[in-house]
Amino acid sequence: MTNLDMLLLKCPSAGNLEAGLNELRYTVLTEGIPANSEGMSELRMYIWLILLNAPPLRTDVYLDLVRQGASPAHAKIQNDTFRTFQGDPLFRRRVTQNSITRVLNAVAWRLNDAHEARVNGWQSPPTLSEFGGSPDTAMLSRHSFTTSARTDASTTNDAEQIGYVQGMNVLCGPFLYASRSEVEAFTGFEKLITQECPGYVRGSMEGVHKGLALVDRVLNVVDPKLYSHLMANGMQAKIYAFASVLTMCACTPPLPEVLLLWDFLFAYGPHLNLLCIVAQLLLIREQIMGSPSPNQILRNLPSLHASKIKQIAISISDKIPEDMYEEIVNHAK
Repeated sequence: MTNLDMLLLKCPSAGNLEAGLNELRYTVLTEGIPANSEGMSELRMYIWLILLNAPPLRTDVYLDLVRQGASPAHAKIQNDTFRTFQGDPLFRRRVTQNSITRVLNAVAWRLNDAHEARVNGWQSPPTLSEFGGSPDTAMLSRHSFTTSARTDASTTNDAEQIGYVQGMNVLCGPFLYASRSEVEAFTGFEKLITQECPGYVRGSMEGVHKGLALVDRVLNVVDPKLYSHLMANGMQAKIYAFASVLTMCACTPPLPEVLLLWDFLFAYGPHLNLLCIVAQLLLIREQIMGSPSPNQILRNLPSLHASKIKQIAISISDKIPEDMYEEIVNHAK
């Protein structure tokens, strides 16, 4: 029996939930979640739901959403589903296009219903808590990977409704791959986009654009020479990192490494994806610096190596000024 098994079986000492969560986060960081070579794990989805503070959802709630059929976003969803991890045989063997379509339409209905409730004054003040969870989310303390700070989820402006945007299919994919059922995948995915990164899935994608600007700023802090070289070649993060920010690096194969990286991000905060993107640049620094056309290198980032990326992300976290780090924590809200 692993330490993770023991942690999940026992209650937090003296009923101290925060201490128990911190212990779980640290164990995920230092020991990882047991999985086979394809990334399949008996524990992963269960741990993700705990870390995302996503309580179990009754299956009939999900089925009711599915029975509503095509959502207002169905045409967009259909255009995206066949492209989800299109070249990944592991994903294609386990997840069907029908599953992706059902989960995305169910989420779209849920978001649409919540928006209508706000517009018609059925819920006031308009917050994200209507999605069934606490508006608080555990986030990384920049001084220690054994403790966490908390931040409040922001409110949603009616004119900037959370809805389906291109790329949500890629964010949904790892949940379907890791889960035992569509309802599990739906629960985790909905929690992620409504509590952790609603700014990524509003119409303007404001959170993604904030994240891209922060990738540039972080790189300037941790490696000014690399930053200057990229800027001199017109390579702002918005040119090469849009998909990496929006999908929390799920757009970069291989899928088992995406799952390992997400273990880390869910344990200590999805905002750390910005540091993980900078870490990927640092891993290929020599190639970029030696190239007169870095756009050729950054057109497709190299395959993910989660353990190296995590190490670098952790090492650079303390180099970031406090005010900038606070922006990183809150950029996706």
